[in-house]
Amino acid sequence: MSLKKNKTIIIAEAGVNHNGSISLAKKLIDVASKAGADYVKFQTFNVDDLILKNTKTADYQKRNLKNNTSQYSMLKKYQLSENNHKELIKYSKKRKIKFLSTAFDEKSLKLLLEYNLDFIKIPSGEITNYLFLKKISKLKKKILLSTGMATIQEIRQSLKVLKKGKKDLIILHCTSDYPAKLNDLNLNFIKKLKKFGYEVGYSDHSASIITPSIAITLGCKVIEKHFTLSKKFNGPDHKASLEPQELFQMVRFIRDTEKILGSYDKIITKSEKKTKLLVRKSLVAKNDIMIGEKFSENNVTSKRPGTGISPFKFQKFLGRKSTKMYKKNQLLK
Repeated sequence: MSLKKNKTIIIAEAGVNHNGSISLAKKLIDVASKAGADYVKFQTFNVDDLILKNTKTADYQKRNLKNNTSQYSMLKKYQLSENNHKELIKYSKKRKIKFLSTAFDEKSLKLLLEYNLDFIKIPSGEITNYLFLKKISKLKKKILLSTGMATIQEIRQSLKVLKKGKKDLIILHCTSDYPAKLNDLNLNFIKKLKKFGYEVGYSDHSASIITPSIAITLGCKVIEKHFTLSKKFNGPDHKASLEPQELFQMVRFIRDTEKILGSYDKIITKSEKKTKLLVRKSLVAKNDIMIGEKFSENNVTSKRPGTGISPFKFQKFLGRKSTKMYKKNQLLK
């Protein structure tokens, strides 16, 4: 999908909120499609290639999980098989929404490449993974680069490795907390991200439904947002995700924001053109004006409607002799 001038790409991030259930994953696809998102996105990983077994869970994962488990054990049950991917991609087509997934390791990347998806999504955790980035740099694919936790120098380094043209990569601003606090979102940094010369987007982990619309006003062309069927489900991301009705509202707000922003040109609407004739003023005789009498501020004024000569043209009349007689309040010609 190419970027249109005023069209925001909306990615509904199902992530691992399927909890290892394909039937639940399909329900998430249903919701994303009904909400009007452009893409539904999952996460693709091989746990044994991704993580050491003794890796601790992140603080947000500890907060959001109802049981104390290792990161390895937690992610193991969320791993999607190759057949799972085929089934979900097929179902997405049926529901008329495009499928995306984030690859977290080289085997997963290889699997996703078989499906010729529109984008390769590089998650925030992989932005310093040199070998992974190097492999991606050799692919003729469009990239979404998420920048959560990254310094400007790390962003610069990753772009240097990826070596992508301006049309082939989109940088996503991101705060890697789930949910991210509003005072940690730092949306003004989007302005600085734009200085890299690439299109920018926003991967939003806040609980708000209006932050994506704000990001759009700052120039974001892509919005990614986690969603779930219920925030009460057990899992690392459910509490930081939007429930269906919230996702519907967010999409509507984004589309309304696009309409509100309009274009960079000054446009006079059809209704304005009609109103213009009624609320603008025209030059009129302030009192009776005789033939041969000079026009001045004493005998010329401006009043509604604007169907006559614009008051801007008063200087052309000033000091000239009238060639006809005007009654008080008559439009000058």
